[in-house]
Parts: sequence; structure tokens; C-alpha cells
Amino acid sequence: MQKTPRGMRLHIGIFGKRNAGKSSLLNKLTNQDISIVSEMAGTTTDPVEKALELLPLGPVLFVDTAGIDDKGAVGEMRIQKTLGIIDKTDLAIIVCDSSGWDDFELKLYKIFKERNIPVICVINKIDINKPADDVINKIKEFENDLVCVSAMTGEGVDDLKQKIIRSAPDEFIMSAAIVSDLLPAGELALLVVPIDLEAPKGRLILPQVQTIRDLLDNDSMVMVVKERELRDALNRLNKPPYLVVTDSQAFLKVSADVPKDVKLTSFSILFARLKGDLKEFVKGTAAIDDLESGDKVLVCESCTHHAIGDDIGRVKIPRWLNQYVGGKLDFEFYAGHDFPEDLKEKNYKLIIHCGACMTNRREILTRIMKANAAGIPITNYGLTIAYSLGIFERALQPFPFAMEVLS
Repeated sequence: MQKTPRGMRLHIGIFGKRNAGKSSLLNKLTNQDISIVSEMAGTTTDPVEKALELLPLGPVLFVDTAGIDDKGAVGEMRIQKTLGIIDKTDLAIIVCDSSGWDDFELKLYKIFKERNIPVICVINKIDINKPADDVINKIKEFENDLVCVSAMTGEGVDDLKQKIIRSAPDEFIMSAAIVSDLLPAGELALLVVPIDLEAPKGRLILPQVQTIRDLLDNDSMVMVVKERELRDALNRLNKPPYLVVTDSQAFLKVSADVPKDVKLTSFSILFARLKGDLKEFVKGTAAIDDLESGDKVLVCESCTHHAIGDDIGRVKIPRWLNQYVGGKLDFEFYAGHDFPEDLKEKNYKLIIHCGACMTNRREILTRIMKANAAGIPITNYGLTIAYSLGIFERALQPFPFAMEVLS
């Protein structure tokens, strides 16, 4: 369980003013002293994360944040970090004490509701003061179902856990398939896995491992080869594979080797569907035709790996796009959870995102929303590579619904 990637966990953010008892509540929920607790307001300065198993949801990630009412120059920086956590929050817990809500909590609540993020309202410290009826009624004007707890004694914490389970988005109860819905049980999926310098020694990269597991859970057969052995592997089969999935970097060679009547896609495109909105990404890919020399393009990586000499996002994609455009584009790179807030001012003509295996769907959907609000088309690595290499329609063969946006 502890090895479950963060991007596959339900992200539960704990928000509220300083000294509302957020850190104490996290410690009680996890039965561990994760966050430092003090009577001094503002003890939590940076987001504190704790991964654990919460049945029946499975792996979750709690995130304790700094007080939304922090003060001063440093306090403002802490607030910005707290607001940044919203982008990757799947379920929000707003914590206050018996004094109830004011503009701070209300602002948070409205942000979550605008983004369709489920909210749980919690009144903490009921061992010290029971909330008055008017305080409860004021909160219920916005959210009727609230939980009263004591992070000190544990009263109401079990009720909060049950509320978390009931409020979790459906996709965490009904887990989405990566690839297994694309082929019947018993059929063969052939995975093309280049082993390059970015592959961790002795292991496959995360999307490949997760895809294999998803196929095995579906009772599908899996064959894994490197791109150099693909043609020989196909010749040895007495029946073609039902589906071929390749690393996007090997798209051109794999497309040439795989028979035209065999469905083909890439790991990155599978994850574009799993972690984002495939239709939106397909629509954004068409904007590549509008690019001109000198245009600014934002490239986003969800992980912070050390870039190698022929890095896919920083070297190969820029090279392929420059060749497609017939000029030199101006690329800007962001990694991890960093994402520019001033999209309109940056004047990007296109945003290209990685497969997002190291982050969660909520964060990618938030980035898509921000791109749409700024009027900037957004796509992903695999779709960009397929488009620039002239095999876009073939790479989307398993997803006919996604091509509808281009008709």
C-alpha cells in the first residue's frame, strides 16, 4: 500500500484558519503524530502529506495546509502554497472552531464549489466549547451536512471518516481502467517498452507497470518487447495481437512494423484519458497546425526527474515540433506541481502536458480548466508526438469517440 503512487491516491486537503486544529485533526485521523501541534497559531508552515489506507476507498493522501488567514510577507507565501494545494485536491475538509465561519472559510468554500470539489465542513474543539445553534445554522446555509469533532478526545472522528468515504468522488469508488476496457479478456496486448537512460535501473517506468497490472487484472495476455524485437515477435505469433501499446518515442518505428488492421496507441495517450480529458487534449492537438516560428509553447512535466541529453519533453518534442512548424518555437518548461498562474500574460500558443503518471486527475483537470479560461489549447506528449509524426489518426484508433471533436 505504501508504494501506491501519489497520483493514484484520493487527495484529501485539510483547510482552515490558523489554530483551528487542522494538524491535530490530521494526527487523529491517521492515529499518528504527523503534523506538529502547538497552541501558537501558524505552526504549520508548509503542506504536510500523509499517505495511508482508508477502507473501502483504499490508498489516500491527506494534506495538512497552513492557515488561510496567515499574516505578513511570509504568511502570504504560505497562503499561496495552501491555495496551490487546491489544484490537486479531490476532497476538501474545511475546519473551524466553535466560533464558526467568516470570510476566510466562505472564500475557500466558494472556490471548492466552483471547481466541483466535494466539501466536508468540520467544527473542531467541541471538547472546549460546543458550537451555538446560530453558528451551526450559518454553516448549514451553505453545506447542510457538517461534522462536529474533537481532535483532542477523538469524539466525532469516526463520523468524519464515514463522511469522507461517502463524499469521495465516484472515480475513486469505481476505479477507471487504463487499457483493459479496450480488449476482451483472453486477448493479447503487446507492449513496446524501450529501455533508455530514463528508465530506472532494474525496473520499468510507472505507466508501463500499471498498464501490465491492469491487463492482468482483466485476464488479458501481455507480451512485452523492446522496439528492436517487435517485428520478430509479431512474426512468431500465429495470431496478431488485439492491441499494441508503445512508448510514444518509438511511435514511428512501431507504426511501420505493426499491421494496419491492428489497433495501436501509446502509454501517454492511455494516461491522457485516465488522468485528464482525452477529447480536450485531442482538440488542443489540432492547434499545432496554427503554430508559427517564434510562438511560445509551455511544456509541463508532473515529475521532477533529472533531464538526460535526449529528454522526451525538453529535447525530442521540441525538435519534432520545430521540424513540423518549419521554424524555431520558444519553449518554456515547468516541472512537478509548478504551473504558471499568469497564463494569459505569458502569451502561450499551446500547452503540452506529460502523461501525468506522478500526479492525480484532479490536478490535470484543473490545469485544463485554467488553460480553457485563458483561451490556450492544451494537449499531451503522446498526442503531440503522433501528430507531428503524421500518425495521429492511427494512434487514436482505439478511441473513436475522441476524434469526434475534430469533425
